[in-house]
Amino acid sequence: MASAVDELWAVARNGAPVDAAALARAVEEAGDGPIESLDYRTRLLIRDSLLALRSHWGPDHFGSWLGGSPRRGALQQLWESDSMRAAPSDEGFPTLTRRIVDAINTTTVMQLFRELSTHVTQPTRLVIGGSIAMMLAGHLSRNTDDIDIVDELPANLRIQPELLENLASRYGLRLAHFQSHYLPTGWEQRIRSIDASGKLSVFAIDPYDVFVGKLFSVREKDRDDLRAVAPRLDREILIERVQRSTADLRGERRLADAARQNWFILFGERLPE
Repeated sequence: MASAVDELWAVARNGAPVDAAALARAVEEAGDGPIESLDYRTRLLIRDSLLALRSHWGPDHFGSWLGGSPRRGALQQLWESDSMRAAPSDEGFPTLTRRIVDAINTTTVMQLFRELSTHVTQPTRLVIGGSIAMMLAGHLSRNTDDIDIVDELPANLRIQPELLENLASRYGLRLAHFQSHYLPTGWEQRIRSIDASGKLSVFAIDPYDVFVGKLFSVREKDRDDLRAVAPRLDREILIERVQRSTADLRGERRLADAARQNWFILFGERLPE
């Protein structure tokens, strides 16, 4: 149970978006045992997690989930506890409700690519970057509206705007693009294949290269992604990638300033030279 409780606390202490399904699993695992054996703050965390799930899902979905949970006895005991209901909200974890999201399911992303492949009549290559590349690698869990393609969509897809709009509407994901000059040097040699259906081949940028690209970003949402992903990556590889492949990025003062600030916020140190 200790590791399950630790996982739940890791969710609460991270200021990043929290996937509702992942939070529900963490709550169930932490509640696998006598509730009275948990310390007060952990019970309070479970209570506020339940409140956040109910707020996000609505009472009907929440009630269905709780009623069907294998831990429903212990969780209902805490949910209905007078002491927990009476606890002042400022003692708890009110930001959970604001941070909870339905994270993108990577299965949905792959289904979109497979459907897209049925409309491709000539060999076509897509290289995926941004947050989706992190999600596909299992390093990030949040919602997004865009699948970022390096540089631009291939011409044979650009000429099918109705298809792209239809997929965006049905899957909730739009094919967008970003410029490769925001990536570290040599990124092309480190991409990995994630799918090959019909004439469509899809590759993803290496997570360390995505991290470095976001490191040199001025956007706060990229900084939040960095905070969420940094604990999952090897610090020594990050340092080496920053030292060996960011000369061009450092040449733009605005980007270099952003990288120095982001690295300091993440690690409390100067950006590796």
